[in-house]
Amino acid sequence: MKKGQLLRAAVFAAVIASITLGGCSKDNEPTTEEPQNDTRWITLTAALKQTADGDGNGGTLAYAISHDQAINPAYELDIFPVGKGLKLESPRTSRVQASADGKYLYDIQYTGADGGIFQKFRVDGEGKYVRVGNEVNTAIILGTSPRWVKSAEGVGIGVSIATETAYTGTFPAVTFGSIKSTAAVASLNLDNPSILNTASFDVPFTPEQLAQGYSITRIDVPIINQAKNKVYIGGSISKVNPAGTPTQNTTSGVVSWPSDAANIAGTVTIVLDYPTLKNPKVIWSTQSKYGNNGYRTMVQHIGDDGHVYQATGVNTTGYPHILRIDKNTNDYDNTYLFNLSQALGVNGIAGIKAWRYLGNNKGFVMYDIDKTGGYLALIDLNTKTATKIPTEYEARLNFDQHQSIAVQGDFVYVPLTPVSEAGNVFVYNWKTGVLTKGAKLANGTGHRFIGAY
Repeated sequence: MKKGQLLRAAVFAAVIASITLGGCSKDNEPTTEEPQNDTRWITLTAALKQTADGDGNGGTLAYAISHDQAINPAYELDIFPVGKGLKLESPRTSRVQASADGKYLYDIQYTGADGGIFQKFRVDGEGKYVRVGNEVNTAIILGTSPRWVKSAEGVGIGVSIATETAYTGTFPAVTFGSIKSTAAVASLNLDNPSILNTASFDVPFTPEQLAQGYSITRIDVPIINQAKNKVYIGGSISKVNPAGTPTQNTTSGVVSWPSDAANIAGTVTIVLDYPTLKNPKVIWSTQSKYGNNGYRTMVQHIGDDGHVYQATGVNTTGYPHILRIDKNTNDYDNTYLFNLSQALGVNGIAGIKAWRYLGNNKGFVMYDIDKTGGYLALIDLNTKTATKIPTEYEARLNFDQHQSIAVQGDFVYVPLTPVSEAGNVFVYNWKTGVLTKGAKLANGTGHRFIGAY
């Protein structure tokens, strides 16, 4: 392990010295930037089946339509079989992001031979996507399965984390010591694709917290604050019971202790200085105790008031809470909690699977109830109220892999397709409350649409 840490340190030093990583060159060279027309394209993405229906592991398709096409129920889009749109080749679901004006898509491939490769595409409409700028190999810093988002306009941040358990003795006579969580972070220039900065650090839990069995097993959704001097990184907080009976994996020999999730003290966020990515700090919410790293989608957004609003959700499990990080203190405002279950008055847990800040402290939320169905709501973060937006597909939807909600002006765009079933693009005017069931979306067996940009 020490050799691996020394090697990683050497790699980081080399990258910082060179500032940018060269592209992992392909046979086809990227085109140069060219002026675009004024059409505001809305890119829709679909996750393809690999083996099991809905697994999303067969790659991602992208296709761009206009607003007029999106709101037109007579317009039908059929991008199956593969060949009519951009095919992103990740063996797992690509982490796709977009510029605010919809003119560019950004992707870091997730797992596989090209895992960790960043690419930028110009959106020329319909199935026309042109690769522009350098390919950037982030794998040397983040590994081949990085999690990343557009953290501010023109800046992406990718992250990864690894844990190592320390103990004394020989199994089964072992005594727990601590779990070290080591994070890697890289910031990217999205305008001129290149790596801006990198960092590696141990998550700074206190000695007491480490002895209690705390660690972070996954990090994601980094966002740069309004002042552009901090980065907030969501984490999947974990706790084991050091007094519990340890077990040993018969194949790997790894010794582990039983989960103690019921006694987790709260939700945590890692805070770094920006742009240096230095001085890591852990802040704690007393209002929630769930992870806040999302799964496929951004769950942190800056409000009009400058505070960061952060939904809780980890892996495929959504939770009903939205927390607030104060712009003045860069710490949780532990007087604030938005609870979607209470706001909707539902029995059970209204789990937030994806959401998007709209303006005027309102947001558009995609949620399930007790891990089933797929529902839409408009929320007010000031009054802590919510209004359900009904659709006929909600009982058959699954938002586990949903990645992005498109917003342009007064309109919200979301494609809704149950796995293997046809659906529609729904366009919601968040100021008037009018929902339009728009373009028809054909589907293929095992596939589903998962985003709009």
